[in-house]
Amino acid sequence: MLSNVTYRIAPATRMANVSYAIRDLAVVADQVARQGHKILYLNIGDPCKFDFPTPPHMIEAVERAMRNGLNGYGESLGEHSAVEAIRTRAEARGFQNIQGIMVGVGSGEVIDNCITALLNPGDNILTPCPDYPLYGAVLGKLGAEPNPYFLSEENGWQPDLEDLAARINSRTKAILLINPNNPTGAVYSRATLERIAELARQHNLLIMADEIYDQLILDDDCKHVSIATVAPDLPVITFNGLSKAYLVPGWRIGWAIATGPAESLSDYLDAVYKLLRARLSAPQPFMHAIAPALNGPQDHLKEVRAKLRRRRDLTVQWAASAPHISLVKPQAAFYAFPKLDVPEEDKEFVTKLLQEKHVLCVHGSGFGERPETRHMRIVFLAQDEVLAEAYSNITDFIAQR
Repeated sequence: MLSNVTYRIAPATRMANVSYAIRDLAVVADQVARQGHKILYLNIGDPCKFDFPTPPHMIEAVERAMRNGLNGYGESLGEHSAVEAIRTRAEARGFQNIQGIMVGVGSGEVIDNCITALLNPGDNILTPCPDYPLYGAVLGKLGAEPNPYFLSEENGWQPDLEDLAARINSRTKAILLINPNNPTGAVYSRATLERIAELARQHNLLIMADEIYDQLILDDDCKHVSIATVAPDLPVITFNGLSKAYLVPGWRIGWAIATGPAESLSDYLDAVYKLLRARLSAPQPFMHAIAPALNGPQDHLKEVRAKLRRRRDLTVQWAASAPHISLVKPQAAFYAFPKLDVPEEDKEFVTKLLQEKHVLCVHGSGFGERPETRHMRIVFLAQDEVLAEAYSNITDFIAQR
């Protein structure tokens, strides 16, 4: 019998803590586009939306895997050739004591599983502020306590080590690093990493290191150092993947490398592996692109870095001349995080910028920032002429207010 009674299904209260600023603001952009305006997109870190083609040998590898019938479930922790290629690359870069390698549906899945397997209710992870919104979304989903530490804009966006140390408490389980950093483009110094490693030793903490931009260093005098190579005696989980440097974000292939003492990691990794087995596997055909990517031609990287360096420099030059804008020069990746000297909140600023000048950036508060500061994140992947038009529009927008 049909009922006339209607009722609502309530979401879990912890979902109030889940947001994703990068995609959420795109909803407003869709509304502006439907009004007939051309949007200049500086909001999302997807090289494939611009002039960065996927290396052909990787496409051929996936096609070959599909035609050879490798379209079923794969190994839960990753296909053998993929895991061995990741291991070989890591060891060549100085990783020691590798205790486990796991391939996921993008680095986001292994990040989610590694955090989920670590935290009990009331536990926390030290996360950078600003940071990439995925981490806050995962912690919000779990109902975990947020425990952000500040990055220092005055010190080139290096972690504020005094603030980090002060925030460690009895429920802290790990320190998260994003290096190179999204959204600031900073690369952490070896001295910074050594001091963070010492804090982890003192407090028996796991280190999680998101290093997916490690091959997109833009200056010859800048060197990326993996904290796993600085502290081989500590338990470290290093995240990486194909999305950014190998130009296939839509393939959703990422991985984690666990290094450190076996006795420190064994129980924890067993828990991570349970979650990975429960979801069966990452997409098998795309896992067969990992070995060709890591072991094959790297020619595309030189061109990618040259384009990004030129577009970074264009961004820095604009920020130096624009009113009410200041910018710490990004050293890596394709993000800039300029500071705004404006009266309104930065979310209101970027929303009005989108509605009036049709330039889509993301508000700095969507990544976290110090109180009383305002920023916006710019993705400088777009072609030079698109960036020039967008920056001219932003300058006009500020001047007209």
